[in-house]
Amino acid sequence: MMGKIQFICRKPGKKSIRIIERDHKIISPSLTREYSFVFKRARGCYVYDVDGRRYLDFAAGVAVAGIGHTNPVIEKALHKQIKLGIHAAFSDFYAELPLEFSEFLLTFMHKQLDTVFLSNSGTESIEAAYKLARWHSQRKWVIAFENAFHGRTMGSLSLTKSKPVQRGRYSPFLPVKHAPFPYHYRMKMEPEDCSSYCLTELERAIRLKRGDVAAIFLEPVQGEGGYIVPPRSFVKGVRKLCNEYGVLLCDDEVQSGCFRTGRFLAIENFGVVPDVVSLSKAIGGGVPLGATVAGRKVMDWAPGSHANTFGGNLLACAAGIATLKFMREKKLGQNAQKIGKHMLKRLNELKDKYEIVGDVRGLGLMIGVELVKNKKSRMPAVEERKEVLCKASEKGLILLPAGMSVIRICPPLTLTRQQADNGIDIIEDSIKELNRR
Repeated sequence: MMGKIQFICRKPGKKSIRIIERDHKIISPSLTREYSFVFKRARGCYVYDVDGRRYLDFAAGVAVAGIGHTNPVIEKALHKQIKLGIHAAFSDFYAELPLEFSEFLLTFMHKQLDTVFLSNSGTESIEAAYKLARWHSQRKWVIAFENAFHGRTMGSLSLTKSKPVQRGRYSPFLPVKHAPFPYHYRMKMEPEDCSSYCLTELERAIRLKRGDVAAIFLEPVQGEGGYIVPPRSFVKGVRKLCNEYGVLLCDDEVQSGCFRTGRFLAIENFGVVPDVVSLSKAIGGGVPLGATVAGRKVMDWAPGSHANTFGGNLLACAAGIATLKFMREKKLGQNAQKIGKHMLKRLNELKDKYEIVGDVRGLGLMIGVELVKNKKSRMPAVEERKEVLCKASEKGLILLPAGMSVIRICPPLTLTRQQADNGIDIIEDSIKELNRR
């Protein structure tokens, strides 16, 4: 069995090897693992493997551990609720706790977003938004963007266009048209020129469908596609086109929401109010939870037109309330802005020093570092990115990839300046080692 396993980055410890061997025997090979890392425990901004090694976590469980790993407020909320009940079948019976969570969630929203549908994950929150848009508008087509990632179930996958492997062999898809997203670094255009071009193409796509477009799905900052921050003019332009053509603006905040960019919703950074919002990941503090929020006039579907079994799960809602309270009380949005600004400054210094660092971009603690063969060609440094991630992990830092050759930085929002500097020092050391080689 050992000969069939390719260990990623470095050969792990004996305990990790035994677990990886068992995993390879029975777990679906469709999963992606960046490292031969076997999780044991976590606390705050650190994770530990089964062999006792500690890592500073700049991935936060793929942006889930916004309030830090194993936060005591989550432990307390779960222990209290588990004595009272775990499952209330909220789709079929009334219960106060899911209502309490939904009421509290709405205090973070614009007043016109006043109605909530609860689910269990990001892709489910997007599926709900997709179905709602088609139900409300009685239109068939939806527009999403190149490089978008909205999930892997068939409705959300139809919207996704990040990596070919994610869509391979699954067509035909639902009626979705993809328009260009202003990835001005890769498109080699000035930001405002890129914004204008993409808005023109978006309007052309809307008009081609002759009044049959239900919604536009937008990540205010593209996640899986490469942590791409669009110009403010683009997001405001999308809102304007939605208003002009009577199209719903569906805001995917699954990764960018919950103060990751400094504001509760990333779209707030652009001065835009959406019609529908999808949330998940960090909202449950590590417990699976999703929410789709819209105005009552939009969320007008009939009883039975959409529901689920586990939406409104009592443990998830208890964790969600504790998470949102912690975020507000500890002012994690302000911390994300402050530490994110410091990290961007330091990372831009690396951009000035190293030919391999082509672009640095981000909002708050949602930061992308794009690696290239050289700054002139901007050719994606795919293998080099992999090597930097591996070297960083060997030095005790967990990172994730995004896009073709982007290092994704999405640590817990509790990150301190010292931890941020430690992580960036490791990134720089890893780049130096790659340059020497």
